[in-house]
Amino acid sequence: MPDVLLPVRDEAQAIAQVLAAMPSGFRPIVVDNGSRDGSGDLARSLGARVVYEPRPGYGAACHAGLEAAEAEVVCVMDCDCSLDPAELVAVAGPVSGAGADLVVGRRVATPGSWPLHARLANRLLAAELRRRTGVRLSDIGPMRAARRVDLLALGIEDRRFGYPLETILRAAGAGWRITEVPVSYTERTGRSKVTGTLRGTVRAVRDMAGALR
Repeated sequence: MPDVLLPVRDEAQAIAQVLAAMPSGFRPIVVDNGSRDGSGDLARSLGARVVYEPRPGYGAACHAGLEAAEAEVVCVMDCDCSLDPAELVAVAGPVSGAGADLVVGRRVATPGSWPLHARLANRLLAAELRRRTGVRLSDIGPMRAARRVDLLALGIEDRRFGYPLETILRAAGAGWRITEVPVSYTERTGRSKVTGTLRGTVRAVRDMAGALR
């Protein structure tokens, strides 16, 4: 039974729908990263396990969830209804079946769901990643799966938006088998704090540039 880490900050509008769509055999762990809208309490009332991480940052939330998880395989996904939890089966499958060490969901976006500035930034980062490591990924995606013990052993240091990129860089350096599978990507529920704004995208790119350095 894989654990699914759901980093959350003010996602009360989306949590119920995400949890209701969780596939059988996947156990959600909601990591409340300083929500002010009661996201954590709502998730707990809906039966999800909730971890509270006061340190701000996407990476801080992911790492707190990883430390709290107990399953052999862990998945990470955004909790804003932009991703379909049903597709966790395809993302986690190669890891559970020992065919891959890290699987990244390659976003196939519906019109209007992924702003141009965010797509371009992601494309540039993926190209630089391929140049440096030879890993042929086209997306630094928000849905991923790997083995918990192996992820902890990577020693990922970034606690902000560079966390996903550092994960891939360290995994490539460790000789992991890394692959991607397509996942649908639709317009999120609620206000975007990262890719939906130019300021948020610049902040994410800055953190990822730090991971590249």
